[in-house]
Amino acid sequence: MERKVKAAVIQSAPVLFDKASSLEKIVSWTRKAAAQGAQLVVFPEVFIPGYPRGLTLGTRIGSRQPEGRKDWERYWENAIDIPGEDTDMLGELAKEAGVYLIIGVVERDGEFSKSTLYNSILYLGPDGKVLGKHRKLVPTGAERLLWGQGDGSTLTVIDTPFGRIGGLICWENYMPLARMAMYAKGIDILITPTADARDTWQSTLQHIALEGRCFVLSSNQFVKKESYPSDMASYAEIANDPDILCRGGSAIVGPLGEFITPPLYDTEGMLLAELDRSLVTQSRYDFDVTGHYNRPDVFQLLVNESKRSIVSFN
Repeated sequence: MERKVKAAVIQSAPVLFDKASSLEKIVSWTRKAAAQGAQLVVFPEVFIPGYPRGLTLGTRIGSRQPEGRKDWERYWENAIDIPGEDTDMLGELAKEAGVYLIIGVVERDGEFSKSTLYNSILYLGPDGKVLGKHRKLVPTGAERLLWGQGDGSTLTVIDTPFGRIGGLICWENYMPLARMAMYAKGIDILITPTADARDTWQSTLQHIALEGRCFVLSSNQFVKKESYPSDMASYAEIANDPDILCRGGSAIVGPLGEFITPPLYDTEGMLLAELDRSLVTQSRYDFDVTGHYNRPDVFQLLVNESKRSIVSFN
């Protein structure tokens, strides 16, 4: 096992509702990161095709407007299938760059209705293969208008030469049992794509790093109003909003809760850091949440990792 890995956390935003723009930015940033020696590259929550902050999509309690339905259809059309042509292209990019590529995406349901969308993390390996995905278990607040609920079958952890990598999306990280499930899988690097730009998010990152004794890589979007296409049916909803809609706050935190790279605000950018896995081992000397600092005789957690089945046909 390799002790060290160079990681890149990307803070950027595509043109919303525009998969082609998202893919172009992923290619550009990934190549820049690889040119600087990165072996692990992380993109924000739903980078494909963007986080529609500020939009109601025409929804009020008890009613939906035609304009919102049109914008949701546009969002659906710019989502991706896993696997599919887009993941094939991204796999080729990961292989070309020689990196583990982790991207927040909007994923179309490929099995049942073909219409439900999920807020997902996509994992690609340096061999170009899809290594796995994770679907957000509980979309936060009004996000439930956009995305369905994932299940336990995608609590994914990836084995790499430099440790075990897995992720929880944004406010999933406030679910103590979800965190414990990831810790129990031996996580060394926790990925937290987010849309939360508050100062309090940084204390969350530090707490998780200390609790899990793991590296925490948080990637957020820096979004300006110009990132929204002006021909959206619901554009009037953000017309009077400030120019900066999300200030970012991406950061990398070490396993004792210290910032390796401080939060980045008010600009696009890339955070680079060398992560030394030996620091994870050292940090667990006095606290190992699933080892010597655990009491399984008192507390137990049952995790259902079965795939949710809607209908069974005999």
